[in-house]
Amino acid sequence: MSKILVVFGATGQQGGSVVNAVLNDAKLSTEYTIRGTTRDPGQASAQALANKGVEVVRADVDDAASLKKAFEGAHVVFASTVTVYDGRAYEHEVQHGRALADAAVAVGVPFYIYSTLPNAGKISGNKLKNMGHFDGKEEVEQYIRTLPMKSAFFSPGSFMSNFGATMAPHPVGDGTYAVFNFVNPETKLPLIDTAGDTGKWIAAILADFPKYEGKVLSAATAFYTFNQIVESMSKASGKSVSYKQLSEKTWRGFLPPTMKDHVAEMLQYFQDYGYYGEDTEEKVMWSAKQARGELTTLDEYFQKNPLKLD
Repeated sequence: MSKILVVFGATGQQGGSVVNAVLNDAKLSTEYTIRGTTRDPGQASAQALANKGVEVVRADVDDAASLKKAFEGAHVVFASTVTVYDGRAYEHEVQHGRALADAAVAVGVPFYIYSTLPNAGKISGNKLKNMGHFDGKEEVEQYIRTLPMKSAFFSPGSFMSNFGATMAPHPVGDGTYAVFNFVNPETKLPLIDTAGDTGKWIAAILADFPKYEGKVLSAATAFYTFNQIVESMSKASGKSVSYKQLSEKTWRGFLPPTMKDHVAEMLQYFQDYGYYGEDTEEKVMWSAKQARGELTTLDEYFQKNPLKLD
């Protein structure tokens, strides 16, 4: 009899990737049946999952009863939380992360995989005070480690999808484009195709949970500097894309008030401390080797997801 894998937030980038990875894995697809949660089972993305054979159920992180019902009978739960930029990101992360873990314990889930992040406040020696969703997720990770269930952790790098949204190139006015930021152009980001590759790490954990119990997979294909990122953008788009370093004050002026402190500190953290702190590049190299399948390079990502440059 197959075991139940519950994917919380199955219509999101991380959850959807986990669903696809398990369904397309010859071994795991015979070992697990998937129950995917969503706040609205009637939405088109949820119906698409149902058409793939996924059991789709309603669950809301603010509704403990719905979480317990969704997790009932699960062998493994994959849980991720959505970052809310309203000035209370830390509080949301801790509240939501604990609620998910508590619901899993309440119904006796034996194995739990949590999408975490490093604690930038600790790594920076408490110099950075506004890294809400990073610090909150890691606090939940430490909480999960105290609970009576076996756990493993997936820690995604910077999303490649950001380059089609908040970090997209902007026209300069002379037919060329630029990515604007205030950090050094040699600042390195560990990049991940979240929707395409998350499931490759979760599949590795599912295939051998004892090997990864208690471990954190620092999940990214590789490190890329901003100079390498714009070079890849230029190659993929056929347009000239450069990196423009602004003053921090100027750059902050382009951000919404509830986001600017957090996002500015996040970029400063990447530049000054490395995304995963000490031995950050070694952590990514080791984790990339654990993935169950080939990882997407940035060049490949832009080929599959072309930049919208007029």
